[in-house]
Amino acid sequence: MSMDQIGNKRVALFVTTLGSFLITFASSSVNIALPLIGKELLMDAVTLSWVATAYYLVWAMLILPFGRLGDIHGRKRLFTSGIIIYVISSFFSALSDSAALLISLRILNGIGGAMIYGTGVAILISVFPTAERGKAFGINVAATYLGLSGGPFLGGFLTQHFGWRSIFLANVPLGLIVILLILWKLKGEWAEAQGEQFDVIGSIIYSFMLIAIIYGFSLLPTIMGALLILIGLIGIPAFVRYERSVRDPVLNMNLFKNNIIFTFSNLAALINFSAIHAVSFLISLYLQYVKGFSPQTAGLILVSQPIIIAFVSPFAGRLSDRIDARIVASIGMALTALGLGFFIFLNGKTALWFIIMNLALLGFGFALFSSPNTNAAMSNIERQFYGVALATLGTMRATGQMLSMGIATLLFAIYIGRTQITPEYHEIFLMSIRAAFVIFALLCFSGIFASLARGRVRKGRLGAS
Repeated sequence: MSMDQIGNKRVALFVTTLGSFLITFASSSVNIALPLIGKELLMDAVTLSWVATAYYLVWAMLILPFGRLGDIHGRKRLFTSGIIIYVISSFFSALSDSAALLISLRILNGIGGAMIYGTGVAILISVFPTAERGKAFGINVAATYLGLSGGPFLGGFLTQHFGWRSIFLANVPLGLIVILLILWKLKGEWAEAQGEQFDVIGSIIYSFMLIAIIYGFSLLPTIMGALLILIGLIGIPAFVRYERSVRDPVLNMNLFKNNIIFTFSNLAALINFSAIHAVSFLISLYLQYVKGFSPQTAGLILVSQPIIIAFVSPFAGRLSDRIDARIVASIGMALTALGLGFFIFLNGKTALWFIIMNLALLGFGFALFSSPNTNAAMSNIERQFYGVALATLGTMRATGQMLSMGIATLLFAIYIGRTQITPEYHEIFLMSIRAAFVIFALLCFSGIFASLARGRVRKGRLGAS
């Protein structure tokens, strides 16, 4: 292997890893700033939740189509475009003077994030030989968890000392570094599906299906809200039927056919992210509104969850090489359900040590679930389908995150409505949080059975990914 190829691999790993850190840091740090954003821009509870939900909705809608476009037209091209869109939208988000403008720019943030996430791992697959991919993926995943860990603390520090706008401005220099490295150092382009057709109709059905469901949640309990959700649910079998009929589908349904391990691993991932993702959003609001903590202190408390994930995940992955991955993942799902159940009893007098310990428990449970679940999902996949399979898992993650925020938005709409979260509404706000954790705990409990239902994973194939 030439020195140029080695250098290109290092550059590819660095830019995709920095991209993974950028989008996770930005998304996790924004949650800390929400109370100050709501106060300055006069947002009610439902509108405030859309600052986070809009990003994840667009991300979930577009990650799969952009992954497919990258395969056809060039992964580096899509990745670079995503970074540029992310930087520009972050800069103008810092200048926002209204709720509508900020949410619109968060939609652009989501478009950029979907481009980055939908092509980053695929670039690593293109550049690294099979024997070196595991190490490259591990570094990339570590950057993701580093962003999740650093987001609450650094976001809290920036918000408290420099205002919420500084969180968005912090994305700009990082993004510019990535853009310069790509243009200056990253050589080549990767488009293994060049010449194939892009499934426009399938992508439109998929996108509008998700929009209908999530926007419908925010409109409940109105008839229009229920109607939109129904339309979205009807769209699921229509999407599956259409994807089976086209030659170059945006989502290859053959991955699920006669592959129960992959199918239930994806279902378990969808359930887990649907149950756990909104926890940091809800607890951040709770710590600042009810407990009266500063953004910096709230961020420091929230770090207890992702830092455990970052520490335990590598060990959990290795453990799943020795023990049946479905057992490790199912234990993780059970511990996560337990932690979510404990938060059902959250009130204004809940001790701080309890919150920190329970966040750590959730982090431990998620770490035991995540790496082994991915290991199990990839165990039955042929090497030529690794990219599509990873994109599918990424879609489950993004869709789960979006659904989790959708549930939180729905409960805010039902309990609080179009009002700001002021002290007189704290008790109603706590009721909505407790209702959310009841739903999340039940979801996660059902996920235990989805995790176990995949059957025994053959150990000989687990390390392949």
